[in-house]
Amino acid sequence: MELKAGQRLNSAVCDAQVVVVKAPADAVEIQCGGVPMIDGDQERDASATTPDGDEGPALGKRYASEELGLELLCTRAGSGALAVDGEVLPIKGAKPLPASD
Repeated sequence: MELKAGQRLNSAVCDAQVVVVKAPADAVEIQCGGVPMIDGDQERDASATTPDGDEGPALGKRYASEELGLELLCTRAGSGALAVDGEVLPIKGAKPLPASD
C-alpha cells in the first residue's frame, strides 16, 4: 500500500487506529494482529478477531521503523500487534534532552 502523511488506517481485526506521521518512499504493508490494515474510510468486519497473546498499540504512542522511514501515531488502542511487512514495529523512543551545562 502506498502511504502518505496524514492517512488514517484502521485494523481489520480490532479497534486499533493509526495515523501515518511519516510515510516511506516505497509501498509497504502495515498489519495489525497479522492482518493488513484497511484505509480509514472502510468498515472492518465485526466477526474478525485478533490472535491471543498479541500486545496491541497503546493510545498516543508512536511506532517507527527508521530504516524504512515510517512513523505511525496510535489514535485508538487495540489488541493486535502492529507490524510492517511481517516485522513487529517497535515503540519509538523519546529523544534525549540536550545537556545543560
